[in-house]
Amino acid sequence: MSPVLKGKVALVTGGSRGLGAAIAEALADQGADVAISYVASAGKAEAVVAKLQAKGVRALAIRSDQADMAAAAPLVEEVIARLGRLDILVNNAAIAVSGKPVDAPDLDTVNLDRQWQVNVMGPVALTRAAAPKLAEGGRIIYIGSRLGTVVPWPGTADYAGSKAALIGYAKGVARDLGGRNITANVIQPGVMPTDMSAEVLGESVPDAVLAQHPIRRIATLEEVAGLASFLAGPQGGYITGEVISVSGGIGV
Repeated sequence: MSPVLKGKVALVTGGSRGLGAAIAEALADQGADVAISYVASAGKAEAVVAKLQAKGVRALAIRSDQADMAAAAPLVEEVIARLGRLDILVNNAAIAVSGKPVDAPDLDTVNLDRQWQVNVMGPVALTRAAAPKLAEGGRIIYIGSRLGTVVPWPGTADYAGSKAALIGYAKGVARDLGGRNITANVIQPGVMPTDMSAEVLGESVPDAVLAQHPIRRIATLEEVAGLASFLAGPQGGYITGEVISVSGGIGV
């Protein structure tokens, strides 16, 4: 691929596996130097770094817990200290808690509250920390979920709400930073082959879920990562405040 991002530095949160790792690779394929953050999967994170370095770019992994808002500023500072700048921020890290209807007597409020902390307050803290440091013409990408705008089954109110919150926040960020030609957009994937999806749906996607998709399959990680790399590239410079779904048409 053409190295259109050569000289740029990206930070991808939750980059040790799944979609985060795929996005990190897609950005490296375009020449970007990439930092990934992780919480516990140090071995997987270092394996991703090795794969990125094999593409001829600089890469590093930094342990940082997105649930801790105080960790955001040190993460940004370390990326800049070690890679020299920050051009692209991909807020990918998130968790999914298997939900129940909100009137369930045994609702797991402790873990649902943590889901809000990780999925919403984590990206908010990191955006606040990164915004003053981002280079002119930078990019901020939030990985949301199709559930942020379409909720086809019960028991997902808190997860859907956490992803919907990113939409309003991204639009406000786009307005605030547009004067510096910094864009902010939300990508809404549908079901993907990730550990997080498997934890919620099981090892195979139920037919009842697939039946709601006009394109009757789940997304590939590469399809979603490809959109992220497009938005991060020069052709994405006039797209901001948008919500783009990669979900096989569910909800149309």
